[in-house]
Amino acid sequence: MPTQKKILINCPSILNITNKNDNSLGGIEALCLALANELSKRKFNITFSSINKKKIQKGKILYVSINDVKKKFKDYNFDSIISANDASIFSYYKQTEKQFFWLHNKLQIEKSIRRKQFLSIIKNRLNVVFVSNYLKNITSNLYFFKKKFIIKNFLLPNFTNQKIKIKRKPIFIWSVQREKGLSDFIKIWINEVYNSSKKAKFYIFGIDKIPNYLDEKFLKSKNIFFKGRVSKKILKKTYNESMGMVCLGYDETFCLNALEANACGLPVITLGKTVLKDYVINNFNGYIVNNFSDIALKIKYLIKLKSRKKIIQNSISTSKKYYLDTIIHDWLKLLK
Repeated sequence: MPTQKKILINCPSILNITNKNDNSLGGIEALCLALANELSKRKFNITFSSINKKKIQKGKILYVSINDVKKKFKDYNFDSIISANDASIFSYYKQTEKQFFWLHNKLQIEKSIRRKQFLSIIKNRLNVVFVSNYLKNITSNLYFFKKKFIIKNFLLPNFTNQKIKIKRKPIFIWSVQREKGLSDFIKIWINEVYNSSKKAKFYIFGIDKIPNYLDEKFLKSKNIFFKGRVSKKILKKTYNESMGMVCLGYDETFCLNALEANACGLPVITLGKTVLKDYVINNFNGYIVNNFSDIALKIKYLIKLKSRKKIIQNSISTSKKYYLDTIIHDWLKLLK
C-alpha cells in the first residue's frame, strides 16, 4: 500500500479550531480549512499550522502552531507545503519536494521586504499559486517565481446545494469589510433608491463599527442598517431573502463574497473593477455599470422585476463552476 503523502497547509492567522461559529474567521482562513478537510478525505496526511499555542488532533488533521513547525522543523517531514500569503515558512523547509506559495492578495515589494517575505521567495525559487488571472497580472516579475499556476478560489461547502427561494424581499447587500466607496453609495441610496422605494433596505455586513462621519439613527430612517460581522449561517439566510449584492470591486483579487452571493441567487452589481470585470458576466450573473447612479438604476430595476427566476438561476449556475469538488482536481494535479 502506497505511503500517504504528508502535506503542510500553513495559514498565518489566529484560528479557534474548536469553535465552528467563530465570526472572526476570514475568507482565507476558511478556504485553508476547507482545502485541508478535502485533501484529508482524499487520503493525504494533513498538518495544519496557524497562530495557535496548542497541538490538537481533530479527525484526520493535526493542528499545530506555526512557531512549532519552524522551531522544530527537523522533527517534521513534508512532501508538499501550501502556504497562504506567507513565504517565510519556506526558509525552514528547503528540502520539501513541492512548495506552493498560495497568493491571495497583492504582494507589494516594500511590504514583502518589511514582512520578511521577499528574501525567502527569491532564495527558494518558489512555485506560486494565484487565485485569479487578475492577481497574476498585477504581481511583480521581480519575485522570480519558479513556476506560476492559477487555481481559482472555491465556494465554501456551506454555500453549496442550497434550497433557493425565488420570491425575494427588496433587500440589497454590502459585505465587503472595507469602506471605500461606501459613503458615495449611501448618498446615492438616500437620494435615488430610498426616495423611489421606501420599502427597499440596504444591509451592510462586515464593518463592525459605524464610521464617525455617519449617523446611525439617520441611516436607519433611510432603511440603511449596519449588521457588523455575523456567522456564515446568518449571512446565507439573509442572502437567500435578498434581491442583489452591491460589490464595487475595489481591491478585489478574487471576491469570495460575490461568489457566495451568486450561490444564493443574488446578482452582483459592480463597477467592474479589478477581478470582478472577469467574474461578472453583464446581464447574466450580475450587472457591470459605469457609475453610482447606474447602480441605483439597476437596484430599482431589480425591485420592479416581475420574474427574477432567470437571473437567480444564472447566478447559481455561475457559482457551481467553483464548487470545491471541481476545483480540487487542479490542486491534485500539483500534489500528485
